[in-house]
Amino acid sequence: MQKQFTRKFLNNKGIAYLIAVIFLIVAMLMGISIGTVSVPALDIIKIIGSEVFRLSLSGDVDPMHINIVMNIRLPRVILAGLVGASLAIAGAAFQGLLRNPLADPYTLGVSSGASVGAVLTLFFGISIPFAGAFTLPLLSILFAFITIFIVLIFARQIDRSMKVETIILTGIIFSSFLGAFISLMIALTGDELRQIIGWLLGSVSMRGWEYIKIIFPFFIIGSMILLANSRELNAMSFGEERAQHIGVNVQKRKMTVLFAGSILTGAAVAVSGTIGFAGLVIPHLTRLLWGPDHRHLLPLSILTGSGFLILADLVARTIISPTELPIGVITALIGAPVFAMILMKRRVERRG
Repeated sequence: MQKQFTRKFLNNKGIAYLIAVIFLIVAMLMGISIGTVSVPALDIIKIIGSEVFRLSLSGDVDPMHINIVMNIRLPRVILAGLVGASLAIAGAAFQGLLRNPLADPYTLGVSSGASVGAVLTLFFGISIPFAGAFTLPLLSILFAFITIFIVLIFARQIDRSMKVETIILTGIIFSSFLGAFISLMIALTGDELRQIIGWLLGSVSMRGWEYIKIIFPFFIIGSMILLANSRELNAMSFGEERAQHIGVNVQKRKMTVLFAGSILTGAAVAVSGTIGFAGLVIPHLTRLLWGPDHRHLLPLSILTGSGFLILADLVARTIISPTELPIGVITALIGAPVFAMILMKRRVERRG
């Protein structure tokens, strides 16, 4: 009886969305409230209501709290949420496309490719005419897409059947190579790019509203493309041949999903650096809790991924306060054991 109730509860998508939204709201309130100076939740609601939505709310609020919320913590929380959402939905799409829970922007080398694009842009001071501040995310996206394309070509050369494990191992190899290339560039250029080391480990510190403006349009474009292909991802998760039999243009949809994932990953890396495992842990846990239907998995991954990275950023900046850790350290501490557990589980299933 209890098992039936639990199954019905988990299958209720309305409850899933409600829990995900509550989780995100609580994470945002905690991210804004907790810090060197604590801001009460009621004050946060009053500040956002009056400053953002222009509501006339009664009660005086400390001007210092207004400055902290509007200029420091709210943009940081929103940026962390957008980065987490971007990586989570990209990871969910890659996992569905490749039919493997080990796939994510980090393990496929997409994040490292985007990082190379960002570092080259910063080092050479590249600026695309008329693009302005969008030069960085555009080149990050370009290098992210080139990387996943090369990974697939190499995987095909190694194994004509393009087994998923081959693709992922090739992605990890490319990720390691590109990471070493970035480190070499930083070492050879002296102090000019040493500050980027911290950025490459993942951080949303000291980034204001202008960074939100940079990532937001790419987040909307990439997410809408993936959400529009959710039914096709459902079909391809059962195998490419079966998807073709029911009328799915597999090659076209595959390139569309890879392109959209590259848009999301490239834009996220451009504003926050490389944050590993966020795109692996959240989609996997969301799939375990609420099922593999991409029509719900993708939006739920957006909500939970957003809340997860906000909390990861909160831990990163408070655990050894006043010193801040890169978010990538926190996500790696959580993600690496989960990655190992998934790997061991798959090995046991194969033996069984």
